[in-house]
Amino acid sequence: MAKVKADTLVLILGDQLTPEIAACRAAPTDATLLICEVASETTYVRHHKKKIAFLFSAMRHFAEEMRTSGKKVIYRKLDDAPAATTMTDAVSHAIRKTGATALYATRAGEWRLVHEMEEWPKKLGIDVHLHDDDRFLCPREEFERWAEDRKSLRMEYFYRDMRRRTGLLMDGDHPVGGRWNFDAENRKPAEADLLMPDVARFEPDAITRDVLDLVRENFADHIGSSDNFWFAVTRADAQKAFQHFLREALPWFGDFQDAMLREKRFLYHSVCSIYMNCGLLDPLAMCRAAETEYREGRAPLNAVEGFIRQIIGWREYVRGIYFLRGPDYTRENRLQAMRPLPSFYWTGETEMECLRCAITQTIEEAYAHHIQRLMVTGLFALLAGVDPHETHVWYLEVYADAYEWVEAPNTIGMSQFADGGYLASKPYAASGAYIDRMSDYCGACVYRVKHKAGLRACPFNYLYWDFLIRNGERLSRNPRLAQPYRLITKMSDARRREIAEDSARFLSALS
Repeated sequence: MAKVKADTLVLILGDQLTPEIAACRAAPTDATLLICEVASETTYVRHHKKKIAFLFSAMRHFAEEMRTSGKKVIYRKLDDAPAATTMTDAVSHAIRKTGATALYATRAGEWRLVHEMEEWPKKLGIDVHLHDDDRFLCPREEFERWAEDRKSLRMEYFYRDMRRRTGLLMDGDHPVGGRWNFDAENRKPAEADLLMPDVARFEPDAITRDVLDLVRENFADHIGSSDNFWFAVTRADAQKAFQHFLREALPWFGDFQDAMLREKRFLYHSVCSIYMNCGLLDPLAMCRAAETEYREGRAPLNAVEGFIRQIIGWREYVRGIYFLRGPDYTRENRLQAMRPLPSFYWTGETEMECLRCAITQTIEEAYAHHIQRLMVTGLFALLAGVDPHETHVWYLEVYADAYEWVEAPNTIGMSQFADGGYLASKPYAASGAYIDRMSDYCGACVYRVKHKAGLRACPFNYLYWDFLIRNGERLSRNPRLAQPYRLITKMSDARRREIAEDSARFLSALS
C-alpha cells in the first residue's frame, strides 16, 4: 500500500459496495475510503472460488468507480505486504501508514465481524464511528419491537407491514388485487421445451482476469472452479443484468419460480441476489422497478408480488431473525441431528439425479435457486439427520450470494428446522413425489420415485417416513403434521420395519 496522508478513513467492507453507505454519508467529504482484501474473510469458511473472485473483482471495480467520482481511495490487495490476516490487522496498518485520527465504518452484517469491530474503539487508539447499515428497510431495533411479545413470528405478518410501510403494490390501505400473497399460483412445473432466456453474462475484463489468476494461485483447494466466470462486477453491469431480468424473465418468474430442470439451470430467476447482497443493486429500487412492470402491464401480479415478497418480506425478515437470535443461532440443533454432511456435497458424485444436478450446478456456478437449496440439498440433509451446523457451513461456503445474516436463518430455521420452529411453522419435509412434480430430475435417475421400498426405491420416499418416525416425540403434536402422523399410526409393523431397514441400509452407506 502506497504511503498516503489521511485524517479520516472510511472503511468499506466487501458487501458494502454502495456509494451512499451510511459511513460515507456521515464522514467528512474529504475522507479517504479504505477497501481491504483480507485473508480471514476468504477462509473463515472455505468460500467457493467464484465467490471470492466475484467479491474481489467487485471491490476493485468499486474502488475505481469511487476514484472516478473524485474520492480518495486506499485499496489493499490480498498479497500486499505486510500480510493482514484479519480486518483489524488491515485497518491498523492503514492507520499507521496514513496517520489517520478517525475511522468511520458501517456495522457488518455477520456477528463475527460485528464483535471484531466493536473492539476497535479500544484497540485502534483513534476515534471510531460505527454506523448502522440503513440500506435495509427494517432497522434491527424496529424488528425487535415488531417481534416483542408476539407468540408467532411468521414472515407473512411482517411482510404485510413492510408492504404498508413501503407502499409497494398497495391501493391505499389495501393490497393490489385484493390479496397479499399469490404464492399458491407460483408452483407450476416447467417443461423443458419452454423458450427460456439465459441470464445476462459478462466477459471478464483485465481487473477480473487478474483476480481470477489470484484465486487460482491462492485458493486451489477451495470448492468449485473459477472457469467460465460470467458475473457482473460493476454497478453498471449489475443494473444491465437486472434490466435483462425485468424484460426477459419477470413475466414468467411467478409461475415457474419453484420449477427445476436439468438443462435449464436458471429458468426465469434473476440471479441478482448476488449483486444486491454485496451492494451493487438497491433492493427498494429493484422492487419499485418490478412494480412498474406490473403497473404498466408488462408483468402479471403473481410474478411481481412473488419477486417483491422475496426482497421486502423474506430478505428483511431473515436478517431480523439473525440478529434477534444472536451469535449462537448457528449452533442450534433441536432435532439432535448428528450425521456428518455426506462427501458428495463437495463432488456431486451421487446416483440421486436431483442431488447430482443441484450440487454439480452449485460447484460450477456458485449458484442454485431457492427450491434447489430448500427442497433438494436442504431436504436431503434434513431427512438424513445431518448436523445442521455442517449444513450451514456448506451453504455459506458454496453460494456467491451467501452471507451469514441471510444464509443462517434460511438453513438453521427454514431448511433444517434446527431452531425447533422459531422461524418455520413446520419442517420442510417431503418425499420424492414433490421433486418429481416440480422437476424433470426423476426421469433420469437410477432410483424409481414411484417405488416406496427396496433397493431401487427413491431414498426420499423411505427417508421421509423415517424422519417423521425418528422425530415423533418432537414433531407429532405439530398441527401442520397431523395428517402424516395419522398415517403413521395406521402403518403395519411390517411396513415400519421396511422403512427402518431401507433407511438404515442407505444411511449406513453414506458413512
